[in-house]
Amino acid sequence: MTENGEDCTLNRPCEAPGKGDYGDIETKTPLVDVKSTNNDAAQADREIPVYLPRPPSISKVSKFGKSVSVEDSMRTRKLRSSQESLSDRAETGSSTDSLKDDRIPQTNEQNSNSRPQPAFAVRSPVFQDRKSRQPQHEARPYRQQSVPDDQRGRAAKARLFPVQPTGPLPALDRNFASATLRAANRIDRDCLDYGMLVKEKGGECLHRNLSDSRLLENMGSDITSVNSMKSIYSVLSPIRPQDVRNRSFLEGSMLGSGALLGAEELDRHFPDRQVGVYVVTWNMQGEKFLPTNLNDLLLPTDSDFAQDFYVIGVQEGCPDRREWETCLQETLGPHYVMLYTASHGVLYLTVFIRRDLMWFCSEVEHATVTTRIISQIKTKGAVGITFTFFGTSFLFITSHFTSGDTKVYERILDYNKIIEALALPKSLPDTNPYRSSPADVTSRFDQVFWFGDFNFRLGKDRAEVEAIMQRTVGGDMSPLLEHDQLTNQMKDGSIFKGFQEAPVHFFPTYKFDIGCDNYDTTSKQRTPSYTDRVVFRSRQVNDIRVLKYSSCSSIKTSDHRPVIAVFQVKLRPGRDNIPLCGGLFDRSLYLEGIKRRMTARELKRREAISSQSSTICAIS
Repeated sequence: MTENGEDCTLNRPCEAPGKGDYGDIETKTPLVDVKSTNNDAAQADREIPVYLPRPPSISKVSKFGKSVSVEDSMRTRKLRSSQESLSDRAETGSSTDSLKDDRIPQTNEQNSNSRPQPAFAVRSPVFQDRKSRQPQHEARPYRQQSVPDDQRGRAAKARLFPVQPTGPLPALDRNFASATLRAANRIDRDCLDYGMLVKEKGGECLHRNLSDSRLLENMGSDITSVNSMKSIYSVLSPIRPQDVRNRSFLEGSMLGSGALLGAEELDRHFPDRQVGVYVVTWNMQGEKFLPTNLNDLLLPTDSDFAQDFYVIGVQEGCPDRREWETCLQETLGPHYVMLYTASHGVLYLTVFIRRDLMWFCSEVEHATVTTRIISQIKTKGAVGITFTFFGTSFLFITSHFTSGDTKVYERILDYNKIIEALALPKSLPDTNPYRSSPADVTSRFDQVFWFGDFNFRLGKDRAEVEAIMQRTVGGDMSPLLEHDQLTNQMKDGSIFKGFQEAPVHFFPTYKFDIGCDNYDTTSKQRTPSYTDRVVFRSRQVNDIRVLKYSSCSSIKTSDHRPVIAVFQVKLRPGRDNIPLCGGLFDRSLYLEGIKRRMTARELKRREAISSQSSTICAIS
């Protein structure tokens, strides 16, 4: 105390406590005058590094919610100092030396007291932004932060600093398509020309049947991600709970929302409401040896897209019908399944459909008609297949009429008998019964395709026909068709009433020498003729559009050339009251066809693996 009664400890400079002074720190640490002026405060701030402020009398609370006393804090500092001595190269020879060399060099005292940062954290603007927003207790130097209790026991161990990258990190992949989306957009390995076609088309998606574009309007990504999402959302689109809650008396009809065959489902799979139909007719002449490759017949190179339906009609088919169907499945591959097949003697009719469209197809029905009763082998007649796809009914008929150059009347009789005796449909509802006729089977369906060996000939001798063929320019076959029996009878209305035929731009398909492009050189010298034809009709005008009508000249195993017709057919929504096929198809045929698509090397490898596994099982 002074003479004025003031405490001398308030005006006396504070002495720095010694190393062991914290035992009685409350009596040796003086107080600081809080009533100092601004100048005195500035001077005190400059003197803070010299003097140690008085610690609080109560224990600290760490950021982890635990109390840390003064003694624990001092013990932690001692453990840290011992930790630094362990990490010193001169005092220890542990494996941490090599790790310590990779640390970022410190340039000042402040960096030496801060926590080491990875290289990418220092350079990246994202981490710099995070550093600017870090909490106050983390912004303090590393040595001034409190240590939780569960780490005190481990503080005496050597600290392994993180390995820093020697160079810049690779850029992040901006394609946010996940592995699931990428796998969904995977293409069959057999389609080797897919990648080249994508480049030629400028990267546009090659799938015809995509989902509603409204699902992709707000998506921003690269073309791979968009295509992957298209392939996902074209199968499963998002459903809102409110849409599920809503109920309507229209459910199950073509006007109700959510109907399996309704307008929404139709627009999701066919935005333009157009389906592709590929029709083939071929008189095989009963040959037991099939062509080695059917790609030119079913997958011609001049077509940009494969179609949704493949319908193949055969007259005088090969003896092994199952082998023929397996070859078709092998050619079309895993994207298609055989929906139905029917036969009448040596007349075969087979329908393949894209496997993701089976669920919208009704049950399939078929019927047959014989036009030559006295024959033991049914070579002449017709076989028909019908089904409903969404709300559109289809009828496919393949037939073989009476042969002979002058037997036009007999062929007309065959036609009339078929349209009267073909008993279809059986249990499927008629989509428009008011426009149906009991005397004509073709009037009971929306879309009708009739194809086969009609056996109509050219009404000229061979020399004149060959002379006309030599004068044809640019595929104009109208001079030949002026003498065609079928064309003239259709104009007169004697046959195929209401049917149309696409313009013919190919040479006659009958009769060739087997294995070459020469017309009949035998003693009969038959006149070349258009015996193999495809005609069609529709209930609504302009519902069927012809995309292609030609012959396949590369298949020469018969005296007939196959004829190909590709159509684009209008679809309409349907009702859910028709019996559906339920996704049924010939799975054994499917597996056999896919197995044959494997290369010989892959097949041998799998056989070797299976034989090894069977040997191991036998030994065990």
